[in-house]
Amino acid sequence: MDKHMDKYILITGGAGYIGSHVVKLFGECGKKIVVLDNLSTGVKKNILFGDLVVGDVGCEDDLNKIFSKYDVGAVIHFAGSISVPESVENPLKYYHNNTVNSHTLIKKCIDLKINNFIFSSTAATYGLGEGKPLDEDDLQKPINPYGHSKLMIERILKDTACAHKNFKYIALRYFNVAGADPEGKIGQSTPDATHLIKIASQVALGKRSELSIFGDDYNTPDGTCVRDYIHVMDLAQAHLDALNYLIREKTSNYMNCGYSKGFSVKEVISEMKKTLKIDFPIKMAPRRDGDPDILISKCEKIKKLTGWKPKYNDLSLMIKTAYDWEKKLEIESGNLC
Repeated sequence: MDKHMDKYILITGGAGYIGSHVVKLFGECGKKIVVLDNLSTGVKKNILFGDLVVGDVGCEDDLNKIFSKYDVGAVIHFAGSISVPESVENPLKYYHNNTVNSHTLIKKCIDLKINNFIFSSTAATYGLGEGKPLDEDDLQKPINPYGHSKLMIERILKDTACAHKNFKYIALRYFNVAGADPEGKIGQSTPDATHLIKIASQVALGKRSELSIFGDDYNTPDGTCVRDYIHVMDLAQAHLDALNYLIREKTSNYMNCGYSKGFSVKEVISEMKKTLKIDFPIKMAPRRDGDPDILISKCEKIKKLTGWKPKYNDLSLMIKTAYDWEKKLEIESGNLC
């Protein structure tokens, strides 16, 4: 067994949507976990395993507190801001929360010789994507500050790995994440989340009055944006497989995470109404800045290198698990019987 397998895994942003599902999966696999989260958007009760340290990834004192107490062998870095429209309105927030804070964390890893690093990147680094399925070597040309802030971190990691030969990383470029833990223990809990399926679930439950479609004049078959959706538990598995690969092969890399299949906004809404057997109001709204027409992945690389085998590649299942979680939140809040 590799010596790193007995060490703690630091998961930054582990109380958030994706991070909490990764914590759940890693915990069920017997990994030793410490979570660093400032709980600005994350939810404490969604951390089902490990120890929580409330703090900021960009604060050296908080990092020192963790690294002095826990023998950390790997870092999985989620903490950051993720809304494309907000990044356009407030770019400095994104360059600070994402890029600057990540720099602080990476430097601390180098100082302490923590050499295994998994980074939560994004398909937004590809920009417009040229309307075709994207592989990892396609041009990265972001069109919004969110994508730029993440691409800058990828560059920092690449250059750092070149300068420090023992430091290895994998950047996982997510496409659109959806769904919730099929066991119903955790899910997307951020009240003002911008994910389409979560918002549509809230509208279906009467928590919101209507669902807005932001633009229907994109260069797609029905005029609405097309995205590649991936179930959050398959994405969690991708992190486990990527970390095992990194420790085994000691090779830096970057990998797409998706299903290589796209659905338009209108197709997702239609499937939701069909799956849930619920109709809900829709309204058209102007385009949002920073939204590309089509983002679809090619994911052969992660499958070939890590052995990743998705289990939840089903849009209806993504919808049902997201809706069931949203319904559970409404029942717990007393808004539903």
